[in-house]
Amino acid sequence: MGFAVVTLKKGEGRILKSGGMWIFDNEVASVMGEFTNGDIVLVRDFDGYPMGRGYINNNSKILVRLLTRNPDQEINEEFFEKRVRDAWEYRKKVVDTSSCRVIFGEADFLPGLVVDKFSDVLVVQSLALGIDKWKLLIVDLLKKILAEDGITIRGVYERSDAKVRKQEGMLPYKGFIGEEFPTDVEIVENGVHYIVDVMNGQKTGFFLDQKYNRLAIQKLCKGAKVLDCFTHTGSFALNAGIAGASSVLGVDASELAVAQATENAALNGLSDVVKFQCEDVFELLPRLEEAGEKFDVVILDPPAFAKSRNSVKNATKGYREINLRAMKLVKDGGYLATCSCSHFMTYELFTQTIGQAAKNVHKRLRQVEYRTQASDHPILWSSDESYYLKFYIFQVCNEL
Repeated sequence: MGFAVVTLKKGEGRILKSGGMWIFDNEVASVMGEFTNGDIVLVRDFDGYPMGRGYINNNSKILVRLLTRNPDQEINEEFFEKRVRDAWEYRKKVVDTSSCRVIFGEADFLPGLVVDKFSDVLVVQSLALGIDKWKLLIVDLLKKILAEDGITIRGVYERSDAKVRKQEGMLPYKGFIGEEFPTDVEIVENGVHYIVDVMNGQKTGFFLDQKYNRLAIQKLCKGAKVLDCFTHTGSFALNAGIAGASSVLGVDASELAVAQATENAALNGLSDVVKFQCEDVFELLPRLEEAGEKFDVVILDPPAFAKSRNSVKNATKGYREINLRAMKLVKDGGYLATCSCSHFMTYELFTQTIGQAAKNVHKRLRQVEYRTQASDHPILWSSDESYYLKFYIFQVCNEL
């Protein structure tokens, strides 16, 4: 079959040329030949030099997502099997694979596709039309490759209900791929047991990217009074509890999350130590301060305040506000763990915002460590959106 050919304008394709995988519609001079959205096309520079192959979708501002830089590469089952196998081999080297992200979109050279493994269940999120066409094949390949390592997948659930699908001209979708199965899945991470609700939990049901950051706070929490803000299903709170905290309060605005977190505390025999309440963190922190409360450790794991470039200014205010409030609640010499999961909130801006918060409340910060997302969410250099999680641990000291 003939491929449609996408030709870049002169001087365009900067992301592509620096190692990225996206071509935006305003970078393209022409598309020659017939195609259906989602088809594989050949990409050429303005002078005809072949740049590689990817899938096209003119409903999206990202017109082409590159799959390979080899213009002669056949995009077929063999191609996807190599990509999936490479992704799994990498995970086996770098993380505990009992539960992990197996495919992380562009960073695994499979743009638009995310697959998380929770014990013996896979959760698939397809965010681009081009990969949607190959989704079922990729799931089958993944099951086959995992089976070679003695891992039998008992069920696959699709969580393609993210809003960004609309930007691809696709409808949000969720449902089973293949046989139905019970969608509450028990996993163990860092010695903590969780029930993951793959059908109704946020995103794919559980945030695997913080795995080793949760482990990093354990050493600070022995005997400590801990406050965990935006706790979701209780993951940081439970890591504090299992590490021997004297008391832990986890807070989230979602009733469902708090109910699930409470269930997870019971599952770990921590119901007496780890308590959860449904509250707006922005309203609760000033109240705790007024009541004269102090904590040994405060953890901030907010949702992405900056979901787009335009929202960065307001997001910065939000991050400054919660960090400032949290610092006031930390005992002198206590610890603050704080993070941002928005790639629009750059490392520099996040760092500067925390610095301003500390200055405003006359606290001195001693950095214990700086971390990013777990390595099953690899950061692909030149693919900015793959570097999104910034995580600091500080000791908070009063100014002497």
